[in-house]
Parts: sequence; C-alpha cells; structure tokens
Amino acid sequence: MGDPQDVSPAVLPEHVALNRVSWDQHAPNMVAAGERSWQQQPGEETWGIYGFPESEVHLLDDLDGLDAIELGCGTGYVSAWMARRGARPVGLDNSAKQLETATRLQGEHGIEFPLLLGSAEEVPLPDASFDFAISEYGAVLWADPDRWVP
Repeated sequence: MGDPQDVSPAVLPEHVALNRVSWDQHAPNMVAAGERSWQQQPGEETWGIYGFPESEVHLLDDLDGLDAIELGCGTGYVSAWMARRGARPVGLDNSAKQLETATRLQGEHGIEFPLLLGSAEEVPLPDASFDFAISEYGAVLWADPDRWVP
C-alpha cells in the first residue's frame, strides 16, 4: 500500500500535536489488539472494550459499494472490516506509529485502502466524499466534536 499520506497542516494546533506524541508513544501497546481484530471476519467482529458482537449491533450492514471513512483508525481494523464487506474505506489517524501497524497489517492480510496521517478535525477531502463515516474510538474522545462531527 505504501506509506500513509500526511495530510496534516504545517502547524498543528497544540492539542493535536500533544495527542500525536501521546499516541505515537502508546502505539506499541495497541499492536496485539489490532492484530487480533484484523483477523475477525464478517460476522465475527466485536466492538469496543466490552466486545459487543457486530451480529447484534449491525453497524456494518449494507456497506457493499459505499465510500467509507474511519476517523481515528489506529491500526485500521475497522476499515479492514468495512473492506471485507465491500466498502471502499479510507483510514485517517493522527498517529504515524499506529498507521505503521495498519500498513503492515494491510500487507499481511492482502487488504489495501488509503491511510491518511491527520486529525479528524481537518479531513482534507471535500464535503460529502463518503457515504458512511465511523469512529469507534479515535476521534470520539480525542478531537474537538465541533470540528470533527460535521
């Protein structure tokens, strides 16, 4: 797939820069969980720290042919789940170290989709570029909701 494209502005807001440093340091702690989640096939996916089964929550139903974005994708496993269900995902994360793991796992699993290094507060794509947007963990807790939700 190649290296993730850095779509960050030249100067990051202080909270985004601090978040990037923190997640780059924390990234090694996320590798094993990311590897496990990448292995989950359609119908086996589980959500969040409580492991809610996708078969009960149906967040990924009817994605075939949709353009999708995962905000705060980390190791990229939700994007991989979407790709396996026929979506065309783009993963965006503020941590280069997380995206290194995502890139490696793309190669190991033979699933490729664009990875962008940047903040969910400033997605560098036109409005209405996606049919479906999701953030399991990344943007929800770490980005200004007035900036990323719209």
